[in-house]
Amino acid sequence: MVIDKGSIHPLIERTTFMPTLWAGIDAGKRTHHCVVIDRDGTVLLSTKVSNDETPLLDLIATVIELDSEGEICWATDLTDGGAALVIALLAAHQQQLLYIPGRIVHHAAATYRGDGKTDAKDARIIADQARMRTDLHPVRIATGIAVDLRLLTSHRLDVIHDRVRAINRLRATMLEYFPALERAFDYSKNKAALVLLSHYATPDSLRRIGISPACRMVEGSRLPQ
Repeated sequence: MVIDKGSIHPLIERTTFMPTLWAGIDAGKRTHHCVVIDRDGTVLLSTKVSNDETPLLDLIATVIELDSEGEICWATDLTDGGAALVIALLAAHQQQLLYIPGRIVHHAAATYRGDGKTDAKDARIIADQARMRTDLHPVRIATGIAVDLRLLTSHRLDVIHDRVRAINRLRATMLEYFPALERAFDYSKNKAALVLLSHYATPDSLRRIGISPACRMVEGSRLPQ
């Protein structure tokens, strides 16, 4: 599940959406902690729930039953990973969901009682910040185009990271037995040097072919030198 942090018309949505309860979710990989508060900040529910469809559906139903006539505003500190399932279920039930960055939760924690950091405390802070703040962005399910773009950019980043790791391993190996050649090229930008090394990777092999054939190979590769 890929989530898009929407930023359009947050103030307009706030004027037409008047919640009576706020549910903060401290999301995790295996479990979430949910705290529900009212307009006065009184905790009405504090519970830990497994990150599975059936328990999450039960949680949503329980929270809705707390005030079936009013509106509920949900908030979470994650928009992907372990929070993806609960976000999708909330969207399927037409529930309003806000995103609160972790840095906001971290800084706000200093103003709440208790020195310890617990899931229940973080969920309480998330719910309370959603109740008080008006600059939070709603979370929307991403469109198909956004999903495709995210997959493509993630794949490109993986390829780039793999290439950087491979070049670093190559340079570390060459530094041990051929320091002069390791210094001769910038292997991150010079593809011709990689072509040369793919055929002649040792000092002895380079000496055998000589300077002129090596230069012709680099020039014949038609790659930047």
